[in-house]
Amino acid sequence: MGAWLPVAPCTPATCVDPSRAAVAVPRAVLRLAAVAVLVLVAVAVVLTPVRRWVPSVVVARWSRWVVRAAGVRVRVTGAAPPAGGLLLVANHVSWLDIPLLAAVRPARMLAKSEIRGWPVAGALAARGGVLFIERDRLRALPDTVAALALALRAGAAVAAFPEGSTWCGRAGGAYRRAVFQAALDAGVPVQPVRLRYRAGERGVSTAPAFVGADTLLASMWRVASARGLTAEVEVCPVVPPGRHPDRRALAEAAQRMAPPGDPHGHLGKAPSKSMCVLLGMRRFRSAGCGQPEGRHSKGG
Repeated sequence: MGAWLPVAPCTPATCVDPSRAAVAVPRAVLRLAAVAVLVLVAVAVVLTPVRRWVPSVVVARWSRWVVRAAGVRVRVTGAAPPAGGLLLVANHVSWLDIPLLAAVRPARMLAKSEIRGWPVAGALAARGGVLFIERDRLRALPDTVAALALALRAGAAVAAFPEGSTWCGRAGGAYRRAVFQAALDAGVPVQPVRLRYRAGERGVSTAPAFVGADTLLASMWRVASARGLTAEVEVCPVVPPGRHPDRRALAEAAQRMAPPGDPHGHLGKAPSKSMCVLLGMRRFRSAGCGQPEGRHSKGG
């Protein structure tokens, strides 16, 4: 792993709280089985030409069903994203983030290039329109930005997690700037989205977090066996094109609209578990959604 690759200090041992109220094992198994059935249906569609004619509203509903099948309620607030070319950006906590963003607006995901070489999953991702980034080749970054801009100019929505790594939900990292250059080059708006997970009426739940050395199976089981989880999807005001002169200002504005969390209290670092790894600032910040834009130091 190169020194420039983003890392997060979150680990299952230090950040993920054990569920106080777990559902019965048979119910958790049924939830995972329901998720598996929905995924298999999607795989069947992706492998056939019919995928070209599936309406976006069907994809959005399917994405929401996946999250509900895992036992997580979904609460969406804010206005619907605009049509046409659009860059959706959100904080990154869980594998659930991907269907939650698709429930807001189906989009082409930005993913690490290693996924392309995975058996079965790599081919499915490519056929599904995933855009790949080579994390260990800085020289390839301009080509990736150009490919993103091309997709945006063509009217596609592209979804990315600019933190570059998953965090526990109580904390978050600074947005990397490269993906925002694609939005500037294409002249399209940026749609910030804030993702939070709660357990009942309590505060932020870290049960859905997929961090550090955590495995996908362990994270999925933790979610399926938890009781009373709610995913809050806050669609913040869109950032129109032309409002910010450069990618630094645009990235900072997007993160101020949808801050990921409070970074205090984390020690050490864990390997990146992101689907998208982008360059940019490494400093952390915390703010309220929709706060007025203020002054920030010129770090990075």
